[in-house]
Amino acid sequence: MSRPGAEPDGSVLLAAGVPAGVRTVVPADAEATRLVLVRHGEAQCSVDGVVGGPAGCRGLTAVGDAQVAALRDRLLRTGELRQASALYASVLPRATQTACIIAPAVGDGTVPVVQDCGLCELHPGEADGLTWFELATRYGTPDWDRDPSVPLAPGAESWSGFVVRAAAALEALADRHRGSQVVVACHGGVIEAAMVALLPTASSRPRLKLQTANASLTEWELGRFGWRPLRYNDAAHLAEPSPVAPGPGRQAGPAQQA
Repeated sequence: MSRPGAEPDGSVLLAAGVPAGVRTVVPADAEATRLVLVRHGEAQCSVDGVVGGPAGCRGLTAVGDAQVAALRDRLLRTGELRQASALYASVLPRATQTACIIAPAVGDGTVPVVQDCGLCELHPGEADGLTWFELATRYGTPDWDRDPSVPLAPGAESWSGFVVRAAAALEALADRHRGSQVVVACHGGVIEAAMVALLPTASSRPRLKLQTANASLTEWELGRFGWRPLRYNDAAHLAEPSPVAPGPGRQAGPAQQA
């Protein structure tokens, strides 16, 4: 009989005492690449009920500015993104403005914002700039829980096509910045696409219907254990009093506004 603390062949286990094949908490990986995804602050197109592609996006609201400023102030206090070597943003104004606001707290405070259309929210095609009522009236609305391959509108992406594109953009960033921490100002849809594409337990579901907060942090690691999430929807800074209170009737926008 083998003694406690030994492998079947008699070799002593690691200090944790749990074989790698059944371990539920794996060790930290100091050489891993880390992507910190920052959802933009509240967007004007979400408040207005407008499809926020390149034509429809009008940037952040005053509330959105305050949300991202609260995040920046937290990051300056904690220094948690001081190791970052790159700062990316989607080309949509709400994400680019978010990146510019938090930039003083990223790396040494002089890291430039690099725009990448691959990090954009779902491309809306002819729906861009329409209200959601106008979209439904002209083109109907797809049910992506039933069929995620249906485009939102003529010239638009489907949900499944968007997930492939967004995940590929994140994979490309990780490959480009191996071993580094990278900050990405993006969208709720991109954060959900990462969950669907990078988590094997989620890949069988077309959508997860997450409730990702504005100006929140989601962090992924790519290392010898593959992709794994380190945190999701970290918005502790928004629990602090804000100088700008949300107006009446504000609600989370649809996934395309995220």
